[in-house]
Amino acid sequence: MKHLEGVTRPQQIRALSLSTLAFTTCFAVWTIFSIIGIKIKQDLGLNETQFGILVATPILTGSISRIFLGIWTEQFGGRRVFSLLMLVTAACVFLLSYVESYAMFLVAALGVGLAGGSFIVGIAYTSYWFEKERQGTALGIFGAGNAGAAVTNFAAPFLLLALGWEQTAVIYAIVLTVVAVGFWVFSKEDPLTLSRRGQGGKATSAREQLAPLKHLQVWRFALYYFFVFGAFVALASYLPRYYVGAYDVSIAVAGSLAALYTLPASVFRALGGWMSDRYGARSIMYLTFIASLVCLFLLAYPETHYVVEGKEGQIAFSLAMPLWGVVVLTVLLGFFMSLGKAAVYKHIPVYYPENVGSVGGLVGMIGGLGGFFLPILFGVVLDLTGVWTSSYMVLFVLVAVSLIWMHGAIRRMERARVPELGEERYRYLPELQEPSARYAAGKAAADDAAPSRPGRQAEA
Repeated sequence: MKHLEGVTRPQQIRALSLSTLAFTTCFAVWTIFSIIGIKIKQDLGLNETQFGILVATPILTGSISRIFLGIWTEQFGGRRVFSLLMLVTAACVFLLSYVESYAMFLVAALGVGLAGGSFIVGIAYTSYWFEKERQGTALGIFGAGNAGAAVTNFAAPFLLLALGWEQTAVIYAIVLTVVAVGFWVFSKEDPLTLSRRGQGGKATSAREQLAPLKHLQVWRFALYYFFVFGAFVALASYLPRYYVGAYDVSIAVAGSLAALYTLPASVFRALGGWMSDRYGARSIMYLTFIASLVCLFLLAYPETHYVVEGKEGQIAFSLAMPLWGVVVLTVLLGFFMSLGKAAVYKHIPVYYPENVGSVGGLVGMIGGLGGFFLPILFGVVLDLTGVWTSSYMVLFVLVAVSLIWMHGAIRRMERARVPELGEERYRYLPELQEPSARYAAGKAAADDAAPSRPGRQAEA
């Protein structure tokens, strides 16, 4: 990585700190409707489906915008794109305070959603400051900016009760403007962009940047991110409404409980980055999916009443998840999702070092679309079934499909590299043991000859 020659550790830390602060602020703005949307729902008399659409609309813009924002970051540099994006978003948030009708709320929400596109800008900007073996940890720290959702869930309810949702939007706009100006003043252009300019070379064209998207592997990464990030955003937006409706708590309490989910789902992303560097992204993805299946199974089980025949007559009892149980399980779910978010993005600079913006933009877009479609689906399924835990049922199916596809793809890759693996199913038949023995011997020799390198299990 010649462009990193002369880059000092303090410069890397400053770039990482500023980009993480900017992303945290943007993420807080991106999820603002999770709180003020509850008051808007009450004022306009919206049903669950309409509320789901309102909450999800900013996610749509933030997701789709990641494709062209990633390309622009490659072409013009993250410092320029990040600063301008925050200023434009701040103007949209400020104008939100003048909206009165549901239709105009949806239009305004599209503008507010630009804040979500900041993720791919920061991913590209941050990755270009660090060596490959440190990128997982650095991107994990940057991704902890998802904690902006916790900031909104903690602070916005109190602003809402004290000032109203209109002034809450104004305060968010002012804070985002201040951060945008500060980022422009104190940040420096990333070394890769400076290297290109110094050599007089042209930035990679949009067509060349989009070329890797023809690989199925990229789309698999996108599916993983659809859950670990998309479902995170969806639940961050949906949980306050869930707690208010299912457990009849106040908005302030619901926001605080939702923040208990979003905080570990954000801050432990840095740990996920380190673990991906240390143990390999594949292992972390397995851990994420399996643990999430367990949590979602318990969360999805609806309140159920049973009557059984005892020796002295009928015995009635019921099973229901208490509020504290839901809080504990969602915190655990958020923790494992944070590890998975870091693991997915560990792959991108390793496999596509020259296309971080475009590939990361596609993966981020698909993941963000999960945050758009899932809240709507939650509302629709709830309207159709009347079962509050139906949202967790949807996520359980999503995780199961992702895990099965990932495991199948990994097995196919292993068999392509070592054809003898295809004979493993015959290992209990004595007359067919020889191929397995050859494979074991060959694998041992290959392991002895292969050079050791961090993150060698990144293939997932």
